[in-house]
Amino acid sequence: MSDLPNPLVDSQTTAPLENNPDGKTGVTDNVDSPVKDICIIGGGPSGLAALRILHDHPLYKAGRWRAVAYEAREDLGGIWLPAPADTADPPFTPLYDSLTTNIVHPTMGYPGFPFPPSTPLHPPASTVLKYLRDYAAHFNLYPHLQFNTLVQSVKWDKSRKKWQVTVRKTKIAPGLSGEYADETLYYDLVVVANGHYRLPRYPSTPGLKAWLDSGHATHSVYYRNTSHPSITNARTILVVGAGPSGLDISSDLRTGTSKNVVHSFSGAKNEDLDGGRFKTRPRVKEFLSFDAAKGEGTVLFEDGTTESGISYCILATGYQDSFPFLEPPSSDSPPVEVGIPPAVPPLPPKLYNSTYHLFPLAKHIWPLVRPDSFPPSSLAFLGLPFRVIPFPLVEAQSRAIFKVFEDPSSLDVAREAVEIVSRYEEISKSLPPSDLYPREIAIAQLWHFLDEEQFDYCDALHEFVGGEYAKPEWKVPGWVKEFYEKKFVIRQVWRELVKRGVADDWVRGVGEGKSGKDGMTEWVDLMRKMLKWAEDEKLVIEAGSWGSPKTRL
Repeated sequence: MSDLPNPLVDSQTTAPLENNPDGKTGVTDNVDSPVKDICIIGGGPSGLAALRILHDHPLYKAGRWRAVAYEAREDLGGIWLPAPADTADPPFTPLYDSLTTNIVHPTMGYPGFPFPPSTPLHPPASTVLKYLRDYAAHFNLYPHLQFNTLVQSVKWDKSRKKWQVTVRKTKIAPGLSGEYADETLYYDLVVVANGHYRLPRYPSTPGLKAWLDSGHATHSVYYRNTSHPSITNARTILVVGAGPSGLDISSDLRTGTSKNVVHSFSGAKNEDLDGGRFKTRPRVKEFLSFDAAKGEGTVLFEDGTTESGISYCILATGYQDSFPFLEPPSSDSPPVEVGIPPAVPPLPPKLYNSTYHLFPLAKHIWPLVRPDSFPPSSLAFLGLPFRVIPFPLVEAQSRAIFKVFEDPSSLDVAREAVEIVSRYEEISKSLPPSDLYPREIAIAQLWHFLDEEQFDYCDALHEFVGGEYAKPEWKVPGWVKEFYEKKFVIRQVWRELVKRGVADDWVRGVGEGKSGKDGMTEWVDLMRKMLKWAEDEKLVIEAGSWGSPKTRL
């Protein structure tokens, strides 16, 4: 993917800011200064959305706000920017070669900035990366981005009433000399947009550690394609998990190799397909012994059945929320404590990262902590909700963040606390009795899970922002809800069109607006036409699932 167009000169690592010609930001120590500095951590889809929404704000346009986005990698894109599995541990992205979007791009794109006409309905990652680069170029976001810059720590400075942010260059630009020295700057607002799909979550299944330690099991974050020696040398491969990555990887192995594949996930029925070459099995209860001489092992499933002859296991078991810059081990009082928060009510006086959720946050964004800790309006988190359409959601969150930064009193802390307690009690009551997890962990697993709730959430954020965004035209369109609900069906129909070699014909010219309708209406019409075609063709559509909503998958 190195031939993708990039408006940045390869050697450029720092660009001057429009409202700050010397390229410096975060250096205003005067508490009463009319210029406020904003630090955005991350140059992926969420960080880009924050920069784009910032551009629209009157205080930015007036030069009263200035911002920088720090990105640890060499380019923007976050999860959509590819990286080999062996360049870092864990890799910078879990992106595998066969990945295509699991939702259609007309619903996926940022509002008002559609994917180009004729784009495949479920585009590959390279198309999404180009889309993000086009978004950054169109809204002139590149001058705000500092690449190859790792945020080391973020601490609240009570004397300055600002956030102390320490960064380190991870790469010196060609032609320049120097060392990787830390630099400390101060900011009035920190927006955390560092992404949540890097740190693997490993299940606590008995016996798994021995398989991992011996190299016979790995997490899907390291998977790129079926050509890895551990796969090519295997006879039977076990894939654990039924999220998007688990489904894609098991499909890769099923259709792209001659291997035997066992796909294990919660609620699965025992089925043997493809003449027994592809099997579905329930959750793994225990990884039994692995015979190194034979190169195979046995696993025990929850229903009491076993499967032997397994050569290799890929764990598509999700990711942990991680904010290492907010959790420095040397700090006596870090802004975020790693651990499970105590039962509610009352709300805890500090912020907890359970690795499943961040708690307590108002509207999934702002920390509700002790008043003497730091102002809630000065720290915001983007993109924590999952099982959502992320690009439109983070734009809505960004509008709310800058409203509260401009007017901290607009965030009713008491009301938000009551809503958090209500949500906690509602989730708690919905949970069935279980011996698998303590109740607090089960609540944490579901806290940021929105799914269908995301649409009311986005509408409520725009209503909160007010003004033009409270008008009906900013509500989530009905067709977006319609095709989100049918996302599994649409994807299977699209794959059938690809399989038959006619997918490109279906989308050619769609979105150009030449039919007399606007481009987005053409896409909506196309998707409805696809569903009608599938009905006429009597296609067998399997029930869709992204597995258990207990973690990021």
